[in-house]
Amino acid sequence: MQIKINNKLLELFQGDITEQETDAIVNAANDRLILGGGVAGAIRKKGGEAIQEECNKIGGAHVGGAVITTGGNLKAKHVIHAVGPQMGEGDEDAKLKDATINSLKVADENKLSSIAFPAISTGIFGYPLQRCSHVMLTNTISYLENEKSGLDKVVFCLYDQKAFDTFKITLQELTK
Repeated sequence: MQIKINNKLLELFQGDITEQETDAIVNAANDRLILGGGVAGAIRKKGGEAIQEECNKIGGAHVGGAVITTGGNLKAKHVIHAVGPQMGEGDEDAKLKDATINSLKVADENKLSSIAFPAISTGIFGYPLQRCSHVMLTNTISYLENEKSGLDKVVFCLYDQKAFDTFKITLQELTK
């Protein structure tokens, strides 16, 4: 599914984010930037140790923050590590909004034209998928409508059918 916002393409895609050919892919990171399991583990496996080495030099990021590293051996040249909230820590929606917006800002600051997001925090961090789709899509649409962004394309790369369907329904509701 694709829509245009301010002459920018917002696309939903089901598949493996590590195969995206966007300028950057977003890693659903922890605050220590340790590439362990889930999306981060897949990025480390396919991208190589150069990504973790850069993360180690950066040292960490706050919840809601985003930092950029090389993409190593990935098709994407860069990885933007967005630290999403863990359910139960409080103010989760605002923190996910910040992680989304800060990722978009990092992409713009680095003059990237395309970025691919996973459903941040919906794995081991326990964030509800429907809530995630609403927060991430609402704030991405707002950013593309209101900011002078150099981004041409924002992809939400959803791993499974359930995530894809959830994001599709939310996007349809937001763009009626």
